[in-house]
Amino acid sequence: MQKVTVNMVSDVVCPWCIVGYERLQKAIKLVDGIEVDIKFHPFELNPTMDQAGQNLREHIMEKYGISEQQSADNRARLVQAGEALGFAFNFSDDSRMQNTFKAHQLIHFAASLGAEEAMKLRLFKAYFTEGKNINDIDVLVEEAAQVGIEPASTREVLMSEQYAQQVRQEENLWLQRGVQSVPTFVIGNQGVAGAQEPETLAAFIKQAANAQ
Repeated sequence: MQKVTVNMVSDVVCPWCIVGYERLQKAIKLVDGIEVDIKFHPFELNPTMDQAGQNLREHIMEKYGISEQQSADNRARLVQAGEALGFAFNFSDDSRMQNTFKAHQLIHFAASLGAEEAMKLRLFKAYFTEGKNINDIDVLVEEAAQVGIEPASTREVLMSEQYAQQVRQEENLWLQRGVQSVPTFVIGNQGVAGAQEPETLAAFIKQAANAQ
């Protein structure tokens, strides 16, 4: 069986990243005879975000220069895209954009235990579906426990920032490689930006397999 690695650069407060992941899962089902290995890489949409976060609607309007109605329309499109993939976006007037540096450190720690994908998916759901503050260490400890990671170990890793330097280095590496938005998929030698449709991603996977 041929094997293709898909490098996914993403952030856990990026709604199109979870849409892109779910579409990638559908793409994998379209490529018979090809084993797909997904590797996750960190990206911070807002690396200077205050530790307290910011109201999500206000943040989006300020960052992208759009109106309140445009912001609402964008959320409606996301809800619809999520429903089509079985993922629930629960936006509210109190939803907040959050700093994700701690979350990326937790994902890095989970990767060392073979639980990277489970941890990443758990944080997407915690943030978008359950409205939790994934910049809060107590919350992160609880979410890690959900995927079988021992709470005391998680707390020690996050309090000591054991993986902070490694996460920052990897973020910088992908920035240097030209990744400016997420999700970005690197499939073989081809960079694919955005939450592309499953058929498009499947075509890139097949192309990468044929090039081997």
